[in-house]
Amino acid sequence: MAQLICKDLTLGYGNKTVIENLSFEVNKGDYLCIVGDNGSGKTTLMKTILHLLKPQSGSITTGDGLLADEISYLPQQTEVQRDFPASVREIVLSGCQSRCGKRPFYNKAEKQLAVAAMEKLGITHLAKKCYRELSGGQQQRTLLARALCAAQKMLLLDEPVTGLDPAATEEMYTLIEQLNKTGITIIMISHDIEAALKHATHVLHIGSGGATFFGDVKEYDRHINSIL
Repeated sequence: MAQLICKDLTLGYGNKTVIENLSFEVNKGDYLCIVGDNGSGKTTLMKTILHLLKPQSGSITTGDGLLADEISYLPQQTEVQRDFPASVREIVLSGCQSRCGKRPFYNKAEKQLAVAAMEKLGITHLAKKCYRELSGGQQQRTLLARALCAAQKMLLLDEPVTGLDPAATEEMYTLIEQLNKTGITIIMISHDIEAALKHATHVLHIGSGGATFFGDVKEYDRHINSIL
C-alpha cells in the first residue's frame, strides 16, 4: 500500500500555475528523487506535500499508517543558518520540539532519541561543538540528525548536498542511502540526475507544466537514453 498518493495535482502560488495534472505514488521504503529544471515546481511540490501550500486542485493523501507528523523536512540551508550559534546537541535536540507539547524541557526519551540520531549520522564526537564551526558536510549531518528526531518514517530533502565539495557530497548521498535501507522512505529534490540514477529507486522528472516521467530508475535510464 502506498504511503503517499498524489492525484491529479495542479500546483502554484498566487495566480501562477507551475505544475498541472501530476499523479504519482510513493511506497514505504522507496527512495524517490525529484529532478527537473530550476523553476519547474520541485520545491512547490514538496511544500504542498508538507501542507505548507495548498494545491490548486487535486489531492494528496497518506496511507500505510503514515501520519502527517511522521514526515520530516530538511530544506535548503541558507547562509544565515550556517552561522547559527548553537551546539550540535542543541540543534539535534530541537528536532524533538513537536514531541514536547507544553513541556518547557526535553525528557529522557527525547534526549536518548537525539543521542541515537547523532550516533546514526556519525556526529556524536561533535555534540558539544558550535554548529557554525563545522564543515558544510558536518552541518548537513547535524541537520539530518535533527530531521530524524522530528520523524523517522519519511524524510523530505530539498537539495541536501548544495554547497558541499565532491567528497562530502558523495558521503551525504551514502548516508541518505543507508537511512533508506533501514526502512525510512526518502523523497529528495536534486539537480543531479547521475546521482539519482546511482542512489534512488524511483525518479520523478518534472518538466515545464508537469511530469515528463515517473517510474523506477531502470525505466528512467531507458527513458533518458531514448531521448538523447
